[in-house]
Amino acid sequence: MKTFRCQCGNRVFFLNSRCVSCNRELGYFPRLGRMGALEAAGPQLWTATGITPPGNLYRKCNHYEVEGVCNWMVEAEDPEPFCWSCRLNNVIPDLSRPRHREYWYKIECAKRYMLYGLYQLRLPVASKKHDPAHGLAFTFLAGSDSVTEFNDIIHGQDTVLTGHNNGVITINLAEADEVARARMREQLQERYRTLLGHFRHEIGHHYWDRLVRDAPETLAHFRQLFGDERRDYQGALQLHYQNGPPLGWEMHYLSSYASMHPWEDWAECWAHYMHMIDTLETAHEFGLSSADLEKSGSGLADAWLHSVRTDFSQLLDRWVQLTVALNAISHSMGLPDAYPFVLPPSAEHKLEFIHRLITRSSSLSELT
Repeated sequence: MKTFRCQCGNRVFFLNSRCVSCNRELGYFPRLGRMGALEAAGPQLWTATGITPPGNLYRKCNHYEVEGVCNWMVEAEDPEPFCWSCRLNNVIPDLSRPRHREYWYKIECAKRYMLYGLYQLRLPVASKKHDPAHGLAFTFLAGSDSVTEFNDIIHGQDTVLTGHNNGVITINLAEADEVARARMREQLQERYRTLLGHFRHEIGHHYWDRLVRDAPETLAHFRQLFGDERRDYQGALQLHYQNGPPLGWEMHYLSSYASMHPWEDWAECWAHYMHMIDTLETAHEFGLSSADLEKSGSGLADAWLHSVRTDFSQLLDRWVQLTVALNAISHSMGLPDAYPFVLPPSAEHKLEFIHRLITRSSSLSELT
């Protein structure tokens, strides 16, 4: 993730809507991949200082202007009231319920982080409205345990399962609650569970449908690495939760959940690849990139984009160096590993497969 500069020179971040130094309002311009300070240019119209091309008019996304859960801008001539992120929403939470707005804000932040990565990788992103067959839609629902942080079950409400179905990604609102999510992580004996991780995992299922399912050669290669996805999914799911992962799963998978079924192995690897790319870019922004990049004279903001078209081994080497440092920094603060994973060789091969697939697919992207 890049960092940005306000007109006053202060460093600002992707989720900021106001500069803490000069108090200017800020907006993110997704088509440009830039943050900018806003200058009023008429009723509900804005220009952005320091943004090319200058003088263009923009509106705030409706969820920025009205709800305060977004900071993305919309071109003034765009008839849509919502930005590229918010127009993908199918169902938002019931805002009359306690804490739902707080949880929704956290969910929208994670979704925008995920979308930033997709746009940077130049992957195809479309809404269900524009592409009913291949588009995306997000549904955010509260289940029977979301309001009470999983402490006291509220009877009479439906259970909501986070998941993906034909481009529709459903997120249980409870995943935005820190206590609820930590409890689930302990119950499921997971090493890592975050909102952003959920989004990147579920979007992985979407891109399996788009990039693998209907491409015979790619599908054959997928089956060599991940296994045959035609295995009974529901049976595999039931077996996983009854008996747990197979003995020695650490030698072949990124997580115990990945061992459940080839689809979940793929989604876990897809999410991991997105974690790698975004974290490496952030590291460079703060001067934590590896020596070879520093000597090259080019920033990772450019180098990592080129890396998806070059040598995966270089990308992996940078990642290993960085995660060793991240864990050492966490230990110095008395915290557990920031990166609680070990990459077995088979997982590295799977990540490289995803890397090469994104390389081939990125030029086909069309933002709609």
